[in-house]
Amino acid sequence: MASFVVSHDTSLSPEAAWKRIVDWPRHARYVPLTTIEVTTPAPSGLHTIFNASTGIGRFRFDDPMEVVEWTPPQNGAAGHCRLEKRGTVMLGWAELTVEPRGPGSRATWRGAGTPARLPRLADRASTATGRLLFGRVLRRLLDD
Repeated sequence: MASFVVSHDTSLSPEAAWKRIVDWPRHARYVPLTTIEVTTPAPSGLHTIFNASTGIGRFRFDDPMEVVEWTPPQNGAAGHCRLEKRGTVMLGWAELTVEPRGPGSRATWRGAGTPARLPRLADRASTATGRLLFGRVLRRLLDD
């Protein structure tokens, strides 16, 4: 399974950065051809379930995910969230961490994922794609 790590430093406090990163529908602004629907009641937290639907018309696939770890940042401690993909098209997980750094914070997105039907030979391309796409998403979530 292809894995990647991207980080971004921001002047936002860890709590403010966290709120932006775990606003799941907001991610869709920065992922092409994607909408995100949270299917569990607000607020987000442990066992929140949401679906990222990507594509055009009938050429679309769902990528359901569940929050399986949830520790928001508080009192100077880092925040951590782990998502697991629950669908049949995309396999993998993501971990989002926000930690204090100087007057602001550093957000890190670790992920491993791959389309279910691609051979391991495609992992290198999936890693590069994940790094580019989710690095862009992370920067935009924190800078907008």
